[in-house]
Amino acid sequence: MPVQRPPQPSCLADFEHVNRYWDRTHKTWAAKILPGEYYVTTQPDEAVATTLGSCVSACIRDKIFGIGGMNHFMLPKKSEHASADWMDSATRYGSYAMEHLINDILKNGGNRNNLEIKLTGGGKIMASMSDIGSRNIEFVLEYLLTEQLDIVVQDLGDIYPRKVMYYPDSGRLRVKRLRSLHNETLIQREQVYQRELDVQPDSGGVELF
Repeated sequence: MPVQRPPQPSCLADFEHVNRYWDRTHKTWAAKILPGEYYVTTQPDEAVATTLGSCVSACIRDKIFGIGGMNHFMLPKKSEHASADWMDSATRYGSYAMEHLINDILKNGGNRNNLEIKLTGGGKIMASMSDIGSRNIEFVLEYLLTEQLDIVVQDLGDIYPRKVMYYPDSGRLRVKRLRSLHNETLIQREQVYQRELDVQPDSGGVELF
């Protein structure tokens, strides 16, 4: 007997640009985020989905109130023209990605003391590519250690791309490791995202916070 599709849940005003769809496989409404995006929901019947290569996703929720979301980010790549303060700038960018997600959860009723954090991604999906994923992993682990936020689950590294479904209300995280890439879409998306990031670390003193 087919599952009756419930009405689409409302979304927070800051996330109206995110693609939201009915996932027939998982029988749920979902928000699909792309590289550089994040999504927060207060709805009990909505998931957040993405596909990761070298990027990392932090899945964070208030485990008491069920408010939560997921981001999808990577650090800018170091270039031969990078200045000496490149690492500070790159770390600042990663912190920006994490803080936006956490702050929006808190702004919508979450409590920092209740945060539950799960991590996934950071794969080295092509042997010919530099290991950007390992730097993303190193950053997010160090960031959460510095912020004294505990990680309850992590599925990081290796060589596989990942399809991810996260349910903030329950905290359920489903990760499907893809044994091979049948098309170039994921790689192309990450390459475009990386090119966009390359111009940001040395951006004339632009403050990201």
